[in-house]
Amino acid sequence: MARRDFPRRPEGGRSEPQPSRGSGFGRWIRRLAIWGVGFALLGAIALAVAVAVTTRSLPGYQELKSSQTGQMIVVRAADGSEIVTLGPSYGKWIPYERIPQPMKDAMVSVEDRRFRSHWGVDPIGIVRSLMVRVEAGSWKQGGSTITQQLARNIFLNNTKTFARKAREWVLALALEQKFSKDQILELYLNKVYFGGGAYGIDSAARKFFGHSGEEIDLPEAAIIAGLVKAPSRYSPTADADAAVNRAAVVVQTMQSNGVLTAQEAQAIDFKTVKMVEDRESQNSARYFTDWALPQLDLILPENDKPIEVWTTLDPVAQKAATSAIAGFAPKGAQGALVSLDRDGAVLAMVGGTDYVTSNYNRAVNAVRQPGSAWKLFVYLSALEAGYTPDDRVVDEPVTIDGWTPRNDGNRYAGEIDLRTAFAYSKNTVAAQLGNEVGFGTVANMARRFGITTPINTLPSMVLGSSETRVIDMVRAFASVQTKGMSVTPYGIRKVTTTDGEVLYRHREEAAQQLVPPYVAAAMTDLMQTAVNIGTGRAAQIGRPVAGKTGTTSSNKDGWFLGFSSGITTGVWMGRDDAKAVPGLQGGAAPARAFAAYMKVATRKRPVEQFDTELKLPQWQLEPDDEAMQGNPDDYFYVDEQGNLVDPSRRSRQPEEPAFDPDAPPEGVPPDVPQAANDDFLNRATGRRDNDAGYGPPPRPRPTNPPRPVPNY
Repeated sequence: MARRDFPRRPEGGRSEPQPSRGSGFGRWIRRLAIWGVGFALLGAIALAVAVAVTTRSLPGYQELKSSQTGQMIVVRAADGSEIVTLGPSYGKWIPYERIPQPMKDAMVSVEDRRFRSHWGVDPIGIVRSLMVRVEAGSWKQGGSTITQQLARNIFLNNTKTFARKAREWVLALALEQKFSKDQILELYLNKVYFGGGAYGIDSAARKFFGHSGEEIDLPEAAIIAGLVKAPSRYSPTADADAAVNRAAVVVQTMQSNGVLTAQEAQAIDFKTVKMVEDRESQNSARYFTDWALPQLDLILPENDKPIEVWTTLDPVAQKAATSAIAGFAPKGAQGALVSLDRDGAVLAMVGGTDYVTSNYNRAVNAVRQPGSAWKLFVYLSALEAGYTPDDRVVDEPVTIDGWTPRNDGNRYAGEIDLRTAFAYSKNTVAAQLGNEVGFGTVANMARRFGITTPINTLPSMVLGSSETRVIDMVRAFASVQTKGMSVTPYGIRKVTTTDGEVLYRHREEAAQQLVPPYVAAAMTDLMQTAVNIGTGRAAQIGRPVAGKTGTTSSNKDGWFLGFSSGITTGVWMGRDDAKAVPGLQGGAAPARAFAAYMKVATRKRPVEQFDTELKLPQWQLEPDDEAMQGNPDDYFYVDEQGNLVDPSRRSRQPEEPAFDPDAPPEGVPPDVPQAANDDFLNRATGRRDNDAGYGPPPRPRPTNPPRPVPNY
């Protein structure tokens, strides 16, 4: 074996061989570099493949233009004016060349100053964002480009995860590969969210400034561009000062980027900007839209297109209704109003004194006792049973099944007519009428006229102890106004796309005759008297009005319902906790609110006189004897083969009568034996043989006059 010499230690011993440290560390560095380059290369290849695949799978430009997030619903009043926009509002699409240059400059300056130079992802912006994160300890500044924001708005959500961020980068790079910078900016400006449901600059301009996005000037552009960072915080309708302060930052950024000179920046005056008031938060019409719009699920169950809903709401009437409820409701009490046109169209609806404070819709959701307003159904039942307004009744103390109703003030008028009893809302008379026609009959009448809540049949029900809804009571009174024909409330006339295509149009339901016209006429007579001289005098408006008051025990609820000139309106007032309201009576605040509203609602309508002439049916007009006996000529007879016997033969005297004592009288089948022969009948009646008439016996006299049975 070859001999190897090793250097000796200083002490004379042999030394151990020393490894080369420099060469080992270098090898590790080289290995890390190689692996790093390899991973970077693989990552670049993977990214390139991902971007390429994503680019090929991206929708086309026209498809991206039409894509939306959620359904936009524009609600319009009867005159076409916009009530409210719900869901995302996209406005009209503005092509790049028609977008005002100040809007483009402001948005690029504040959101992505290197928009024209990066490939969709800005590394410098990412590094700057990380540095701010380290210094501040939290994310204070985003590094997202306009392209990244567009990718997020169209394809992703706002969850803050690295996986979502990675997908955002891939999508942004793909968008830059497929579309030009101008196309990306056009998509962004027409789709970015600006708050209040407004997507795109046209929708934002219309919402905040009341004009098209093509008319945006420099101060407005600065305000709109400043909204992207925090739409709710900087909304001009929510906080105008915050919006202006943010817009000033946008102007400074534009100046630092060289888009504006110092003189141009200083010349901007935000005081000249006219902003639209936030009608949505103040408009009581939201009570109406909250009731009407859920019906779209039945009208258009499968639709997800942006639509315009054309409603029956009258803006003038709605404003008057809002003022009437807010102005006349007692302190601490709420109020509700529903107003219907003669075809059932809802002209106005108020569900409370202030929608912002409470959006609970008392007009359609609350159930309260109607008090004496319920007597509508008691008197309708009595009139249908044969009573007339002039019939005499007795106002006196009564007890029915242990229940003793009392009049207001315990006053009794004695014998009065039905018209007076209704006008002064005599409880004892209503109780007697209900007991006479049957409490079940009154309940059936209420159900027939559209009351949907449970109805009890205790004697006290005649005074309104069963709870009901305002809209149901208004519907019932409206059916009296239409001469007994049913009325169905509705709020949507038609639904169209934003391009005008009609998707739905309201069709009137086939009306049913609930009571004969003469009953409705008599009821109108009673209600007109109640307004003219009775408890509803405060509801007079200078033209014919028919109506009824309602007040519950301890003044917990006050009602007035009535109609005039084809409009039927109901007003309710009371507390949500059902506590007593001092001084609340149907003939006071509710009747005055009714009058204040109806003066406005009927202003442009012709004065209509009520048709209260009682055109009673024959069975009520004929004398009792004749009504019971009838006219023999109204009857017909058939022979044994079922052939009609000529009625004229009964009055025709034969030239040579062939007398056969065994033959039956004419018109009687021969096989039917006669109860008594003619000799016996002649002797019993004192007639001679030649005086005896032949023909059918007279009709038996009924014990009661015949009355038509309603077919409802």
